[in-house]
Amino acid sequence: MNYSRMWYKYKSVALGGFMFLIIVLVAVFSPQIATHDPARISMRQALQSPSAVHFCGTDEFGRDVFSRIVFGARISLSISISVLLIIGIAGTFLGLLAGYYNLADTIIMRIMDGLMAFPTVILALVILTVLGSGISNIVLALSIAQIPRVVRTVRTTVISAKQYEHVEAARAMGASNSRIMFKYILPLCISPLIVRLTLTMALTVLNEASLTFLGVGLSPETPSWGTILSEARQHVSTSPYLIMLPGVAIVWSVMALNILGDGLRDVLDPRLN
Repeated sequence: MNYSRMWYKYKSVALGGFMFLIIVLVAVFSPQIATHDPARISMRQALQSPSAVHFCGTDEFGRDVFSRIVFGARISLSISISVLLIIGIAGTFLGLLAGYYNLADTIIMRIMDGLMAFPTVILALVILTVLGSGISNIVLALSIAQIPRVVRTVRTTVISAKQYEHVEAARAMGASNSRIMFKYILPLCISPLIVRLTLTMALTVLNEASLTFLGVGLSPETPSWGTILSEARQHVSTSPYLIMLPGVAIVWSVMALNILGDGLRDVLDPRLN
């Protein structure tokens, strides 16, 4: 077995997976990793520089920035996974219908084209303005804004898969449409779907931070990376660490998921190798 060749093929998956695993571990064990209560306010300790007591300093309300960043990983990961499940299930089902039935294609894809006419953050911003803030609302808003890309990915695969010989053979033998879609076509959609969802998860982390930075995603007391950035911008000249550290967390998360997504694309799509 040529291990150097295997490493060259899977190095992006290994690197991205390792970086993402660190985020997952921080999110899961955030109560054990955090050194302070992220919501505890102490005005006497406001805007303290990083020290042995407060690893990343304190914000304008005296809250420990390190603890808020650690708990922010849990918030970001829970929102991203929730969005991933919703758009993965709903997007796959709609994509199957759109790719297999011409009438459904006309209806579904016109709706998806209408949603894609708006930038993701703008569309989610409008939805949150109507629904209000909260984790459930931001999950719904980001799911609606990002589902068209999943639908288009699945639809494209289904349209190609309908012409495959084994699908035509199943249809000639009298297999029902639902059996053809879920037994013969759906497995062919798994690889491109995994890649799409991985890259979409990276966008979800970035979009969630953008919305909370604008003050429409989550309540101010919620330890979100975007909220920390929003509160720190007025102290960027005097306490630059307040804006740099959550920014590093966001960059790390997005980079991990992008590297993982690129690696999965190279592995799962043999035409790129």
